[in-house]
Amino acid sequence: MLELKVKTQTGSFDIEAGVVRIGTDLLVAIWGGDKPHIGAVAAALPRASLKDPAQSSATASVISFPAHKEHELARRSSEKISAALNVPVVVTAGIHWDSLSKEGIVTIMQNSELLVDLILQKLKQIEEEARYGS
Repeated sequence: MLELKVKTQTGSFDIEAGVVRIGTDLLVAIWGGDKPHIGAVAAALPRASLKDPAQSSATASVISFPAHKEHELARRSSEKISAALNVPVVVTAGIHWDSLSKEGIVTIMQNSELLVDLILQKLKQIEEEARYGS
């Protein structure tokens, strides 16, 4: 079973993720801030793009706990990972900083995109090492 952990290092509103491969599927937990938790869960399945069936896309179902706002972060992350790797993906997200400004929210969303890119890079690196032996 594959397990890995990644973290953004932008210096502002950094967030972390733990990734576990379960068979060919992925379980990704994203957290950060003063009070990490689970605020939303998204489950994404890969599919052919509606605009271009030759391209991969994904569709997610999302559950957001009352008074939590991580649903968009969980949805975007699960769909991007699922489409990129062509596997089912479940993402949990729970990030909290007290008195967060609109600019802080923008930074967190940017960091979440960076975090997903880090996850994909690390998974592709592990796959290449397994394929070619390092």
